[in-house]
Amino acid sequence: MASIAADHLPVGPPGHGFLSKERTIAGPGFNRWLVPPAALAIHLCIGMAYGFSVFWLPLSKIVGGRESLACSKDTTLLTELFTTSCDWKISSLGWMYTLFFVLLGSSAALWGGWLERAGPRKAGVVSALCWCGGLAISALGVATHQLWLMWLGSGVIGGIGLGLGYISPVSTLIKWFPDRRGMATGMAIMGFGGGAMIGSPLANELMKAFATPSDPGVATTFLAMAAIYFVFMMGGALGYRVPASGWRPKGWAPPVAAAAGTMITQRHVHVGKVWGIPQFWLVWMVLCMNVSAGIGVIGISSPMLQEVFGGRLIGNALRFGDLDKPQLAAIATVAAGFTALLSLFNIGGRFVWASLSDRLGRKTTYVVFFVLGGLLYASISASAGNGSKLLFVAAFCIILSMYGGGFATVPAYLADLFGTQMVGAIHGRLLTAWATAGILGPVVVNYMREYQLGLGLPREQVYNQTMFILVGMLMIGLVCNLLVKPLDAKWFMTDDELAREKALSHEKARAASMDGVVARGDSRSTTLVAVLAWAAVGLPLAWGVYRTLLSAAKFFN
Repeated sequence: MASIAADHLPVGPPGHGFLSKERTIAGPGFNRWLVPPAALAIHLCIGMAYGFSVFWLPLSKIVGGRESLACSKDTTLLTELFTTSCDWKISSLGWMYTLFFVLLGSSAALWGGWLERAGPRKAGVVSALCWCGGLAISALGVATHQLWLMWLGSGVIGGIGLGLGYISPVSTLIKWFPDRRGMATGMAIMGFGGGAMIGSPLANELMKAFATPSDPGVATTFLAMAAIYFVFMMGGALGYRVPASGWRPKGWAPPVAAAAGTMITQRHVHVGKVWGIPQFWLVWMVLCMNVSAGIGVIGISSPMLQEVFGGRLIGNALRFGDLDKPQLAAIATVAAGFTALLSLFNIGGRFVWASLSDRLGRKTTYVVFFVLGGLLYASISASAGNGSKLLFVAAFCIILSMYGGGFATVPAYLADLFGTQMVGAIHGRLLTAWATAGILGPVVVNYMREYQLGLGLPREQVYNQTMFILVGMLMIGLVCNLLVKPLDAKWFMTDDELAREKALSHEKARAASMDGVVARGDSRSTTLVAVLAWAAVGLPLAWGVYRTLLSAAKFFN
């Protein structure tokens, strides 16, 4: 990956550092299809944030060995951060998820503007240092049994790497693919969803290889994954190229701004203005409601399947509460296959729905998400009550595809409304909606579940009202989406403001680093480089899909 398009690498003028944006401006004849695998190389690595739960069980038994050595009842979470005499609770480890996504959203919002000016290569390198350095610090935390080092390493420092890595390719891909904005961002963000498919089985295999009778091998696994991810992420960062200002694909012309239903502007909004623009907050609510509902069902999908269908998952009519330990273990295996199946739809939906949005339009695509999603959420209670596993599973699969599709479609939505000049920075600020949803969705769902259980309802019925609360969230999102309209002219940058911003972003009509540069090598060599680049990310992704399919097969068996 690090050698992507080496034959087309322009030589920058004196004074431009290797990581500077000027050094990444593509020369004539550059193949734009080399940029998506660079983005995937980074997203497939940071996407392991979704798969960190694979470490929770072994980390909860480090002191005790085969069984967890519980802390005393008066041990607080603050005490647990520093204790070495007892094992960490899984609930305490789970705070890593909160840190991941809160830091992802906040760091993307804080440094999105810097990224636009510094360029994707520098942002990608910083992301690699943070994410992989965070894993190394977490390894030290495991070795010394200090939970605060885990939180600081992967949670805080790694979370900053997540934010920068997540938004690093957005603006670049949209500028390379103005004709296929949704598809381009869908390819990259699909990688974030697919990261756990590769990382989770890889982590399991590494822990098996490094484990000893007294050590589950987690610390060594962290170090090994940090090294592997650093190679891939640096390859992706160094493979980034940005188009020269004003570049267009051959034979493509920008759509007419007034075309019915497109809402695609040819002007640009400065990121500093978006907090005061109503449309930004409407799209913020659109993403927040879609993600809140989706995260809510992700968290309960496995226990809900087990509690609703109970013994019917393994061929008997017993309710969940009447099953013995071997039967509970058997239905847990089925539920793991169900979760794997959902992850495939989550990933596939990111590419499919984002690509469809290029034809349907972003606003229409979100209307489909909210209307169809609302109907599916409402149907789950009925399919559960009727004992229809097929309808129940189909509804969840489509819901998860639209959850992933919402993430992948929103960058193109922003580019349509706010222009492409600072879309990466604007996207970074919008991701605060994700951080909010990461708290709102699980809290609502888990609170309602406990409340219903407290009322004495059977386990198979405790989710009914929760589904209708999620429908309500989607209806809020639908109303906000329908209110989105093209921006008033007052919000856009003037020609002088745009020229100043382009100067700060190191853009010129024809960059000095491109002067006199011609593409070297023939089309065959360019095609070969593209094939190798796609193979570098495609083969690990295919392996992850294969392993996930093996797990999903348990559900059907």
